Amino acid sequence: QVQLVESGGGSVQAGGSLKLACVGSGFIYSRYCMAWFRQAAGKEREVTATIDYVGRTSYADSVKGRLTISRDNAKNTLYLQMNSLTPEDTAMYYCARNSGSYCSNDFPFWGQGTQVTVSS
Repeated sequence: QVQLVESGGGSVQAGGSLKLACVGSGFIYSRYCMAWFRQAAGKEREVTATIDYVGRTSYADSVKGRLTISRDNAKNTLYLQMNSLTPEDTAMYYCARNSGSYCSNDFPFWGQGTQVTVSS
C-alpha cells in the first residue's frame, strides 16, 4: 500500500533553516505529482508547494523565495528546503501524493506529518 513518511521537522529560531524529507513506498514514485501542505494551529490545511512528475514546481505566495521543493526519484524522496523561517511558518507539515502525474487538486495519500516550530 502507499506509504509516505516525513522527517526533518524540529524547532528553530527565526531566520534559520530546516530541510524536510518524505520517503514514499508502495507506488512508482516518479510517475506522480507530490506536494507539501501545512496546517497551523487553529487554521485550515494549505498547500505550500507542489512538484509534478517532470519537476515543474509551484509555491504558495507566502513561501516564494524562501522554500524550495525538490524530488529525488532514485531515492523515492521528496524534499522541502526551508530558509529564512519566520514564526508564521510554524505548523505541522504534511507530504502528499496526487492521484496523477500532473498536479490536480486530488491528493488521496498523506503522511503522518512533521512539526516545524519557529521561535522569534
